Amino acid sequence: MIQLNNLEYLYDSPDANDSHSILLPAVDKIVEEFSPASIFDLGCGNGSVAKHLSDRYVVTGIDPSTSAVAMANKAYPNIRIESGSAYDDLRARYGTFDLVLSLEVVEHLYDPRAFAKNVYELLNPGGTAVISTPYHGYFKNLALAVTGRLDSHFLALWDGGHIKFWSIRSLGMLLNEVGLEVLRFERVGRIPALAKSMIAIAQKPR
Repeated sequence: MIQLNNLEYLYDSPDANDSHSILLPAVDKIVEEFSPASIFDLGCGNGSVAKHLSDRYVVTGIDPSTSAVAMANKAYPNIRIESGSAYDDLRARYGTFDLVLSLEVVEHLYDPRAFAKNVYELLNPGGTAVISTPYHGYFKNLALAVTGRLDSHFLALWDGGHIKFWSIRSLGMLLNEVGLEVLRFERVGRIPALAKSMIAIAQKPR
Protein backbone atom coordinates (compact mmCIF):
# COMPACT_ATOMS: atom_id res chain seq x y z
CA MET A 1 0.00 0.00 0.00
CA ILE A 2 1.09 3.60 -0.32
CA GLN A 3 1.21 6.12 2.49
CA LEU A 4 -1.06 9.14 2.11
CA ASN A 5 0.36 12.12 4.02
CA ASN A 6 0.14 10.97 7.66
CA LEU A 7 -2.31 8.14 6.97
CA GLU A 8 -1.21 4.55 7.18
CA TYR A 9 -2.88 1.29 6.34
CA LEU A 10 -3.39 -0.12 9.84
CA TYR A 11 -3.56 -3.70 11.11
CA ASP A 12 -5.08 -4.99 14.33
CA SER A 13 -2.68 -7.93 14.62
CA PRO A 14 0.15 -9.71 12.79
CA ASP A 15 -2.16 -12.60 11.92
CA ALA A 16 -3.70 -13.40 8.54
CA ASN A 17 -7.05 -11.75 7.82
CA ASP A 18 -10.21 -12.92 6.05
CA SER A 19 -8.91 -12.07 2.55
CA HIS A 20 -5.91 -14.32 3.15
CA SER A 21 -8.17 -17.31 3.76
CA ILE A 22 -9.52 -16.80 0.24
CA LEU A 23 -6.23 -15.99 -1.48
CA LEU A 24 -3.65 -18.22 0.19
CA PRO A 25 -4.83 -21.65 -1.01
CA ALA A 26 -4.55 -20.43 -4.62
CA VAL A 27 -1.29 -18.57 -3.94
CA ASP A 28 0.27 -21.66 -2.38
CA LYS A 29 -0.48 -23.74 -5.48
CA ILE A 30 0.81 -21.05 -7.84
CA VAL A 31 4.04 -20.53 -5.90
CA GLU A 32 4.62 -24.27 -5.65
CA GLU A 33 4.13 -24.54 -9.42
CA PHE A 34 7.14 -22.25 -10.04
CA SER A 35 9.32 -23.42 -7.10
CA PRO A 36 11.15 -20.13 -6.55
CA ALA A 37 14.34 -19.97 -4.51
CA SER A 38 13.53 -16.41 -3.45
CA ILE A 39 10.34 -14.34 -3.06
CA PHE A 40 9.83 -10.59 -2.73
CA ASP A 41 6.56 -9.65 -1.02
CA LEU A 42 5.75 -6.16 -2.35
CA GLY A 43 3.30 -4.51 0.05
CA CYS A 44 3.63 -7.18 2.72
CA GLY A 45 1.51 -5.35 5.31
CA ASN A 46 1.64 -7.07 8.68
CA GLY A 47 3.98 -9.79 7.38
CA SER A 48 1.55 -12.68 7.80
CA VAL A 49 1.88 -13.88 4.19
CA ALA A 50 5.67 -13.58 4.32
CA LYS A 51 5.60 -15.70 7.48
CA HIS A 52 3.28 -18.22 5.84
CA LEU A 53 5.70 -18.66 2.93
CA SER A 54 8.94 -18.44 4.92
CA ASP A 55 8.72 -22.05 6.08
CA ARG A 56 9.38 -23.14 2.47
CA TYR A 57 11.02 -20.17 0.75
CA VAL A 58 13.41 -17.30 1.41
CA VAL A 59 11.13 -14.25 1.65
CA THR A 60 11.86 -10.51 1.78
CA GLY A 61 9.04 -8.02 2.31
CA ILE A 62 8.46 -4.28 2.28
CA ASP A 63 5.54 -2.04 3.16
CA PRO A 64 5.13 1.75 3.51
CA SER A 65 3.12 1.43 6.73
CA THR A 66 5.70 1.92 9.48
CA SER A 67 3.31 0.59 12.10
CA ALA A 68 2.69 -2.58 10.07
CA VAL A 69 6.44 -3.10 9.57
CA ALA A 70 7.08 -2.62 13.28
CA MET A 71 4.34 -5.15 14.06
CA ALA A 72 5.81 -7.63 11.55
CA ASN A 73 9.35 -7.22 12.88
CA LYS A 74 8.17 -7.89 16.42
CA ALA A 75 6.09 -10.93 15.46
CA TYR A 76 8.46 -12.38 12.83
CA PRO A 77 12.02 -11.27 13.70
CA ASN A 78 13.65 -13.89 11.48
CA ILE A 79 12.12 -12.51 8.26
CA ARG A 80 13.54 -9.47 6.50
CA ILE A 81 10.66 -7.00 6.46
CA GLU A 82 11.46 -3.32 5.98
CA SER A 83 9.78 0.01 5.30
CA GLY A 84 9.57 0.82 1.60
CA SER A 85 7.28 1.89 -1.19
CA ALA A 86 6.20 0.46 -4.51
CA TYR A 87 7.71 3.63 -5.99
CA ASP A 88 11.24 3.21 -4.55
CA ASP A 89 14.25 1.89 -6.50
CA LEU A 90 13.76 -1.54 -5.01
CA ARG A 91 16.13 -3.45 -7.28
CA ALA A 92 19.06 -1.24 -6.23
CA ARG A 93 18.26 -1.94 -2.59
CA TYR A 94 17.27 -5.60 -2.66
CA GLY A 95 18.50 -7.15 -5.90
CA THR A 96 16.39 -9.55 -7.94
CA PHE A 97 14.15 -12.51 -7.13
CA ASP A 98 12.62 -15.59 -8.70
CA LEU A 99 9.10 -14.51 -7.74
CA VAL A 100 7.47 -11.19 -6.84
CA LEU A 101 4.24 -11.48 -4.87
CA SER A 102 1.89 -8.55 -4.36
CA LEU A 103 -1.49 -9.25 -2.80
CA GLU A 104 -4.29 -6.65 -2.78
CA VAL A 105 -1.90 -3.71 -3.31
CA VAL A 106 -2.26 -2.36 -6.85
CA GLU A 107 -5.79 -1.08 -6.20
CA HIS A 108 -4.38 1.36 -3.62
CA LEU A 109 -1.79 3.00 -5.91
CA TYR A 110 -1.89 6.39 -7.62
CA ASP A 111 0.89 5.33 -10.01
CA PRO A 112 0.39 1.67 -10.92
CA ARG A 113 2.83 1.95 -13.83
CA ALA A 114 5.67 2.67 -11.40
CA PHE A 115 4.59 -0.37 -9.40
CA ALA A 116 4.54 -2.59 -12.49
CA LYS A 117 7.97 -1.34 -13.58
CA ASN A 118 9.33 -2.21 -10.15
CA VAL A 119 7.83 -5.70 -10.35
CA TYR A 120 9.57 -6.21 -13.69
CA GLU A 121 12.91 -4.88 -12.43
CA LEU A 122 12.80 -7.03 -9.29
CA LEU A 123 12.42 -10.25 -11.27
CA ASN A 124 15.20 -12.48 -12.49
CA PRO A 125 14.94 -13.39 -16.20
CA GLY A 126 12.22 -16.05 -16.39
CA GLY A 127 10.91 -14.99 -12.97
CA THR A 128 7.23 -14.92 -12.06
CA ALA A 129 4.94 -12.15 -10.85
CA VAL A 130 1.88 -13.12 -8.80
CA ILE A 131 -0.42 -10.13 -8.31
CA SER A 132 -3.89 -10.12 -6.79
CA THR A 133 -6.51 -7.41 -6.69
CA PRO A 134 -10.30 -7.30 -6.22
CA TYR A 135 -12.04 -8.60 -9.34
CA HIS A 136 -14.29 -6.35 -11.39
CA GLY A 137 -16.28 -7.42 -14.40
CA TYR A 138 -19.59 -6.59 -16.06
CA PHE A 139 -21.75 -9.13 -14.21
CA LYS A 140 -20.24 -8.37 -10.81
CA ASN A 141 -20.70 -4.63 -11.27
CA LEU A 142 -24.26 -5.22 -12.46
CA ALA A 143 -24.96 -7.36 -9.39
CA LEU A 144 -23.59 -4.63 -7.13
CA ALA A 145 -25.83 -2.06 -8.81
CA VAL A 146 -28.97 -4.22 -8.68
CA THR A 147 -28.46 -5.08 -5.01
CA GLY A 148 -27.73 -1.47 -4.02
CA ARG A 149 -24.21 -2.20 -2.84
CA LEU A 150 -22.24 0.18 -5.05
CA ASP A 151 -21.66 2.74 -2.29
CA SER A 152 -20.38 0.15 0.17
CA HIS A 153 -18.20 -1.57 -2.44
CA PHE A 154 -16.70 1.61 -3.93
CA LEU A 155 -16.48 3.27 -0.52
CA ALA A 156 -15.08 6.79 -0.95
CA LEU A 157 -14.80 7.36 2.83
CA TRP A 158 -12.16 4.64 3.41
CA ASP A 159 -8.95 6.54 4.18
CA GLY A 160 -6.13 4.89 2.25
CA GLY A 161 -8.62 2.57 0.53
CA HIS A 162 -9.11 1.45 -3.04
CA ILE A 163 -8.62 4.09 -5.73
CA LYS A 164 -8.20 1.85 -8.82
CA PHE A 165 -10.67 -0.83 -9.90
CA TRP A 166 -9.11 -3.42 -12.18
CA SER A 167 -10.54 -5.84 -14.72
CA ILE A 168 -8.68 -8.77 -16.22
CA ARG A 169 -8.20 -6.73 -19.38
CA SER A 170 -6.89 -3.57 -17.71
CA LEU A 171 -4.50 -5.37 -15.34
CA GLY A 172 -3.25 -7.49 -18.22
CA MET A 173 -2.58 -4.32 -20.22
CA LEU A 174 -0.61 -2.83 -17.34
CA LEU A 175 1.63 -5.89 -17.02
CA ASN A 176 2.14 -6.18 -20.78
CA GLU A 177 3.17 -2.51 -20.94
CA VAL A 178 6.25 -3.13 -18.82
CA GLY A 179 7.26 -6.27 -20.72
CA LEU A 180 5.71 -9.02 -18.61
CA GLU A 181 3.99 -11.90 -20.38
CA VAL A 182 0.66 -12.73 -18.75
CA LEU A 183 0.35 -16.49 -18.45
CA ARG A 184 -3.15 -16.59 -16.99
CA PHE A 185 -5.60 -15.17 -14.47
CA GLU A 186 -7.27 -17.10 -11.67
CA ARG A 187 -10.39 -15.93 -9.85
CA VAL A 188 -10.98 -16.77 -6.19
CA GLY A 189 -13.93 -16.43 -3.84
CA ARG A 190 -17.51 -17.12 -5.00
CA ILE A 191 -18.30 -18.21 -8.56
CA PRO A 192 -15.96 -16.77 -11.25
CA ALA A 193 -18.40 -14.12 -12.53
CA LEU A 194 -18.79 -12.72 -8.99
CA ALA A 195 -15.28 -13.48 -7.73
CA LYS A 196 -13.90 -11.55 -4.78
CA SER A 197 -10.38 -11.31 -6.20
CA MET A 198 -8.37 -12.23 -9.26
CA ILE A 199 -4.74 -13.32 -9.40
CA ALA A 200 -2.53 -12.46 -12.36
CA ILE A 201 0.35 -14.81 -13.09
CA ALA A 202 2.93 -13.22 -15.39
CA GLN A 203 6.49 -13.95 -16.39
CA LYS A 204 9.56 -11.91 -17.26
CA PRO A 205 11.17 -13.09 -20.54
CA ARG A 206 14.43 -14.98 -20.22
